[in-house]
Amino acid sequence: QVQLVESGGGLVQPGGSLRLSCAASGSIFSGNVLAWYRQAPGKEREWVARITSDGFASYADSVKGRFTISRDNVKNTVYLQMNSLKPEDAAVYFCRLFYAKNGYLYDPWGQGTQVTVSS
Repeated sequence: QVQLVESGGGLVQPGGSLRLSCAASGSIFSGNVLAWYRQAPGKEREWVARITSDGFASYADSVKGRFTISRDNVKNTVYLQMNSLKPEDAAVYFCRLFYAKNGYLYDPWGQGTQVTVSS
């Protein structure tokens, strides 16, 4: 069973930076996609960024140029470097893994990590 554990959230001032991590444990197969989502109070969960197993990354327009997603396939860990943070970036950030096994698709979520952007 695959488990995802996020870390790195916290309080940061506007304009500051944070790096989130998400470690995946269990049977991680090649060809997977790791992604970050976020959910602010009273809003729907939204996609932030994703990265394929061969390193192709894509971003939501709201974070493009400020956030960078990366991964370490040896450690089965995905990172989200967040720079120039804005108050509207405050949310609970979740990682999600997409993978296929025995002909089925799976997409487990992590438990989330809180990011607060405030002066």
